[in-house]
Amino acid sequence: MEPFKNIYNDKFFAEFMQVLSVVIDDFNSDLFMEQVCDKNWQQRELKDRMKHICFILHHHLSSDFPQAVQIILKIVNLLKTAENDLRLEYMFLPDYIETYGLDDYKISMQALEQITKFTSCEFAIRPFIIKDSQKTMQQMLLWSQNNNESVRRLASEGCRPRLPWACSLPEFKKNPMLILPILENLKADKSLFVRKSIANNLNDIAKDNPDIVINIIKKWQGINSDTNWLIKHAARTLLKKGDKEVMKIFGLEPSHKIKIDNFLIVNSKIKIGNYLEFSFNLYNQKSQKTKIRLEYVIYYQKANGTLTKKVYKISEKDYSKNSITKIIRRQSFKVISTRKFHQGLHKIAVIINGREYQKYDFILLTADERDSKKLRHCEADKKMM
Repeated sequence: MEPFKNIYNDKFFAEFMQVLSVVIDDFNSDLFMEQVCDKNWQQRELKDRMKHICFILHHHLSSDFPQAVQIILKIVNLLKTAENDLRLEYMFLPDYIETYGLDDYKISMQALEQITKFTSCEFAIRPFIIKDSQKTMQQMLLWSQNNNESVRRLASEGCRPRLPWACSLPEFKKNPMLILPILENLKADKSLFVRKSIANNLNDIAKDNPDIVINIIKKWQGINSDTNWLIKHAARTLLKKGDKEVMKIFGLEPSHKIKIDNFLIVNSKIKIGNYLEFSFNLYNQKSQKTKIRLEYVIYYQKANGTLTKKVYKISEKDYSKNSITKIIRRQSFKVISTRKFHQGLHKIAVIINGREYQKYDFILLTADERDSKKLRHCEADKKMM
């Protein structure tokens, strides 16, 4: 798969250089590209490349921030199309506002309101929140009533307490009360794009303040089908934790008449890069169809020898009365950037409506015995050289 950082390719720069040549007098495109593609360019990851382009762009714009903002808005207007798709590769434009406009609040807010219709500004708004949360959240409350869905989404996405890849908002982890009026305004928004953000914001809040989110779920349940979807998506972390109150709200209570049997691990010793295959029978011994949330949990080995758990959803649906369902699954142990695997003992268990059943052991290996011997011989040869 092509690394995401390679969105900054020849096609992108050709488009960007053409626009800069229109909006900047005597723009030197050769110098710009020479400065961007410096000796460290290839080693830079996505966000570092964004920061770097922002820094180089600053040297080619007016040192007067309001004038520079006007040029950036001209860039946006020239690049914007009739389509609503956000141009994520241009997120260095709001980064410019964040980096150079923190002391020019009014112009920065006006700029972000326009830029977010073109490329997402949820990272750029956060330093303004940190600097003055009351003032900035009042602006975002106004944005939550904007007629543009991207502006409304910024009102929610920008203040998520645990927004991935963004600077933290510890004030809102501790007390999210400034966020709640924004979410209240948007709970029945017509845009799925916005509703997803509301659900993600609530899911963030639930990790530190579960009682607040549980009360909101109870309050919003039944408003309409869209809001019902929203609160269910917002409850996903609480559901994975098996929160009894949340399980009850969504009709997912445990029962002794729902059981599992014949749990089988096909390959109890697997190498990193392969799959763990397992199966079991799910019994619904009730005399009526029953909604069951079916999950499994992997207890991963950590570098220090302890185990850490991660829950994976299989399904959540109605199972027929007096039924037996064969469940077969494979769990990948292919190397990915978001998880580092460690050899040794791991465990797996099935979860039904929040109740975890018996754990079963399996071993994760880095190499088979033959590969290990080859490695030892190579290491011995190196020492002799």
